[in-house]
Amino acid sequence: MIALRLHKSDAHLIRKVVIVRKIIIAGNWKLNKNIKEAVELVNDLKARCAGVTDVDIVVCPVFTALSKVAEALKGTNIGLGGQDLYWQDAGAFTGEVSAPLLKDAGCQYVIIGHSERRQFFGETNETVNNKIKAALAHGLIPIVCVGENLAERESGKTFAVVQDHVENSLKGFSAQETEKMIVAYEPVWAIGTGKTATPAQAQEVHSFIRKLLEKMHGQAVANAVRIQYGGSVKAENTRELLSQPDIDGALVGGASLKGDSFAGIVQGALAQ
Repeated sequence: MIALRLHKSDAHLIRKVVIVRKIIIAGNWKLNKNIKEAVELVNDLKARCAGVTDVDIVVCPVFTALSKVAEALKGTNIGLGGQDLYWQDAGAFTGEVSAPLLKDAGCQYVIIGHSERRQFFGETNETVNNKIKAALAHGLIPIVCVGENLAERESGKTFAVVQDHVENSLKGFSAQETEKMIVAYEPVWAIGTGKTATPAQAQEVHSFIRKLLEKMHGQAVANAVRIQYGGSVKAENTRELLSQPDIDGALVGGASLKGDSFAGIVQGALAQ
């Protein structure tokens, strides 16, 4: 959302544009929670997060739990996402899940290009690009992950890696399509390690990503796209991270698996 504020000077009226992007907190449950456990968790979250409207809240369970979680979330303020998808709608692709199937299960979002998919399952910028196309074609909001590993950070390659991920994963999309995406910056060295990028480190990369988006599509698009931080986010560090001007939310791993810790992150976001 872009808000306009008017300020008067002695000589003339100056229009100042103030950018207000709605914070989004998404929980990536990874390979955790069976159907019963997943429904119990979202029922807990519904109670803890009831009435929250200033933050978009999303949960991303395993595929087998999606439809039951969707039923439990009906009429609530919590959105549903898949953890991955394939770029073909149907066919002889054993073990894959398509965008139409995610929509049918009740999803509004989908995570694409998570570092674990890149590290363990051969995800590339090209496959991420194809998956984004499929998501957008079927009205899913892509949460597109980018970020460097520890070796790349220590060798000074952070910005080169992030630029490669952003420019090539988002290659060929129009400004209007790009505006519909969410970008999640994941410093891979901070995922599940207990290490967290400092707010200054995270802001530096988020600002760099926004400048890349501006270079690709102009300032209006760069101002509109929400950029999440993902890497050992917890209630204790949420407020400080989200106080940075270019950090618009969090993609949460381990802390999203318990109602109190995930709700604590949402509350930290509300404090902004």
